[in-house]
Amino acid sequence: MKKLLMASAATLIATGAFAEDVNIGVILGYTGPLESITPAMADAAELAISEANDSGKFLEGMTLVPVRADSTCIDSAAASAAAERLITTDGVVAIMGADCSGVTGAILANVAMPNGVPMISPSATSPALSTAEDNDLFFRTAPSDARQGEVLAAILNDRGVTEVAITYTNNDYGKGLSDAFAESFEAVGGSVTTAVPHEDGKADYSAEVGALASAGGEALMVFGYSDQGGKGVIQSALDAGAFETFVMGDGMFSEVLRTDLGDGLVGSYGTIPWSEGEGTEAFTAQAEAAGINPDSSFTRESYDAAALILLAAMKAGEATPAGIAANVMDVANAPGEPILPGELGKAFEILAAGGDVDYVGASNVELIGPGEAAGTYREYDVTEDGFETVKFR
Repeated sequence: MKKLLMASAATLIATGAFAEDVNIGVILGYTGPLESITPAMADAAELAISEANDSGKFLEGMTLVPVRADSTCIDSAAASAAAERLITTDGVVAIMGADCSGVTGAILANVAMPNGVPMISPSATSPALSTAEDNDLFFRTAPSDARQGEVLAAILNDRGVTEVAITYTNNDYGKGLSDAFAESFEAVGGSVTTAVPHEDGKADYSAEVGALASAGGEALMVFGYSDQGGKGVIQSALDAGAFETFVMGDGMFSEVLRTDLGDGLVGSYGTIPWSEGEGTEAFTAQAEAAGINPDSSFTRESYDAAALILLAAMKAGEATPAGIAANVMDVANAPGEPILPGELGKAFEILAAGGDVDYVGASNVELIGPGEAAGTYREYDVTEDGFETVKFR
């Protein structure tokens, strides 16, 4: 922890005078509408960093130091300022983050690109990020909401739901997912009665719920955040008896939400990026041993985002922004030796010897197109016992 406070070390890193420490930015919404899931995401990213340090094999024994910064999830100016400090004061060579789509886009445009520093987001899912100008500096281990919209439409079609209302958080993430879902749902014959935006942090959502109730629908699609607006709309809808079934996007998956809303959420369902297989099982065991909840949202993707940064640096033979950015796609995809969580030391040995690795990771990583995950989604039901998996899509 002492190293996290040594901002002066960043200057030495930047000048190459002190090569033992390599700072990695971890910028997530420690405050804001996703603050309940952020600690596990950060811990998962730092689990990969600790694993690399424990191996003693990262670039001939260099020590990796995570440096946290608060994206707030929703305040682009604050997020950009925090990212600027990571680069100019702390001297980070790459950023694991950010989390929410709007602040991620702002950091990319205002900070990462001007400074030439790569970013790997574990949870920014807006379709707009697929086409954003990035100078080949932006990657993400979560899939685009263009795909989530298709998956949600297929789920409703399979369940025989033909008419829904939508509420979405009024930002890049919410609007992007709402549009993607509506397009896909209408393509399979569904009807959207209305799409009503909501702001985060309000005390009263009765006006939004009134508009949604007037339009009606068999279910209310909720594309928001579990700690603020999305939760508030659901609570208001329950209080008014406006809707009984809520279909939730990935920003709503939270044990805190389920606990707070109790039986009111039973019978609802939703989607969250997820994975299964040998890599997921390896991560689950590793996370549990470290006291991290592996089933919290985007923990797998956070571990993988950090791991990809480290592997790319190792592939480059140097912990520099340019070296990392140039090698992310190479270590994320075939050909190469498959690498699971807990095997970073093995990967470092292979790369040091001139070999190739194919990072499978905790979320079955495969980066496509502009450097984003192809992705698998977990369809879940909310029952009295918790979140129960229906199937993977």
